[in-house]
Formats: sequence, C-alpha cells, structure tokens
Amino acid sequence: MSWRTIVVSPHFDDAVLSVAGLLARDEGPAVVVTALGGTPGEEISAWDRLCGFASAEETARERRAEDARACEILGVDQVALAHPDAPVAGLRLRELEGFLAGHVTPETRVLIPMGIGNADHEAVRDQALDALRKAGARPPWVYADLPYAAAVREWGTASADQALAGKPPVRALAERHRIRPELRIRLEGDEWTAKRRAVLAYASQIAPLACDYGEFLAMPGPLQHELVWAVDD
Repeated sequence: MSWRTIVVSPHFDDAVLSVAGLLARDEGPAVVVTALGGTPGEEISAWDRLCGFASAEETARERRAEDARACEILGVDQVALAHPDAPVAGLRLRELEGFLAGHVTPETRVLIPMGIGNADHEAVRDQALDALRKAGARPPWVYADLPYAAAVREWGTASADQALAGKPPVRALAERHRIRPELRIRLEGDEWTAKRRAVLAYASQIAPLACDYGEFLAMPGPLQHELVWAVDD
C-alpha cells in the first residue's frame, strides 16, 4: 500500500487528538500508524484500570477497535504495530523502523509527535526521525501533542509555538534541527464536528482525560487548534 501521508501515533488516540483536522483536510490516501499498538503486557496499568479495562488483552483489543472507528470517521487507514504499550526507554522500535523503511517514498509526508508532556512520545519521535534519516526520506512534520500542548496559556494563538519553545522536547529538537511553524489550524463548523466525532470514538479515554485535563473537549477549546512544525534539516 502506498500512502501520501503517514501519521505516527505513539498510542491509540494521540494522532486523532492532535491532528484530526489536518487529516480531514488531507487529499490522501493517509494512514495512522500506532507505534505502541500491541498488548501492554501481563500487568494491567493503573491508567487502563481507570479506563475500565479488566486485563491487558481487553485493553489492546478494545482500544484497537476504538482506533479503527476513529480512522473510519476520518477516512484514513489504520495500522497498529505490535510493540507493547509500555515505557519506551531502552526499547528499540524495530517494527516502526521497518514500517517507515518499507512505506516511505520521496513523495510521502510523514508526521511525528513532538513529545510534549509524554516521554514515550518523545522517544517515538526520536526513533522515527532516525528511521526516516536512514531511509533517505524527506524531513517530517512534527505535531504538537494534545491535550498536553494546550497547557500553555498562549495555546490557540499565533504565539503558541513561542510559548512551547521552552518545553524540553521542543528545545531538544531545536538544538539538533532547524524547526519552524508550518501549520496553525483552527477548526470550526463541520471540521470541528468531524474531529469531535473521531475523538469520541475513543470512548474509554474520555473520562480519564477529563480528570487530568478538565474541559479538553469543550468548544471553543484546546482541541479546536492544531499546530505543526516543519523540520528543515
């Protein structure tokens, strides 16, 4: 399969929370590939218990199904890699490397997470960057992770990227590459409705996210805005 756009999502829901509006505007074909799409492991995490799951197997099965519904709403393909949903530190994501090496062409646009607010997102970003460099791919776009990025007061304004520049993941990437804001998206009307529908497909995540991030699904609100950087080298 050849995709014009590949969005790397660390976990199920990250890509849709962060760039569903961009995906809805994309001419396609597009795919969301979840790096940590496998069974979490023998022990169920505190987060997954909070989401109402009783086992690691149930977690993986139901979250994959939620992701499939969200991707269907947005009209994009779904790929779930078998890396376990577990801390990435020290883990080499070989399936992600292989996927990117096998599916990226000179025309492919790849989007990867910035890593704001989540160490696993940053690790996925760095391994994806390394894999793309080895594959000789064009520089990727890097998206602001939501809802984490919306913690800055300037979120949703023209100075959001400047406010985020001091965050360790953004600063670390800027020390290695030239980055610049590429897209600032504000969703209204039917575009917001489509994103809201896609986000609500992740039903198991809504209440726990609201506990941590308050009215993250409000309108107007943080998910209405999306921010993407370009990597120039």
